[in-house]
Amino acid sequence: MTIGILLLSPLLTPSYGLIVWTLLAFLIVLYLLKKLAWKPILKSLQEREDSIQNAIDTAKKAREEMTSLKSDHEKIVAQAKTDRDTILKEAREMKDKMIAEAKNLAAKEGERMITNARESIQNEKMAAITDLKNQVAHLSIEIAEKILKQELSEKDKQKTVITNLLQEVKMN
Repeated sequence: MTIGILLLSPLLTPSYGLIVWTLLAFLIVLYLLKKLAWKPILKSLQEREDSIQNAIDTAKKAREEMTSLKSDHEKIVAQAKTDRDTILKEAREMKDKMIAEAKNLAAKEGERMITNARESIQNEKMAAITDLKNQVAHLSIEIAEKILKQELSEKDKQKTVITNLLQEVKMN
């Protein structure tokens, strides 16, 4: 143990020459670090700090833009819902109007068809009555001819009928 203390003793009680040379070496290393390493280290630290600040600023801008976009999105969605409701309302109104128009048109067309059918029935009825009258007249004439032929087959009867007819014509 005493040997270990003897070896460490010059370090524990340094001489003035060792202190001067150590101080001189420290100042030289400090000067070299200041000239060669300190500026690049500080420069890189400043660049890192600037890039971090830029990233923070960019994130703030992005957050603000997202908030703005969200607000715009909500407005657009609300407007789209309003437009959709308006379009659906107009479509319902148009549907109801078209149905009402179709009903009115169908009612008018039905009335027109009924009127045409009545006129057609009336015309056919009149044609049937006319045809019936013509047939009755024709049958009456045929019957009258047959009766007259039968009654006028004798000369006495012919004279009597002619005389009666002449008297009736003179009276009128």
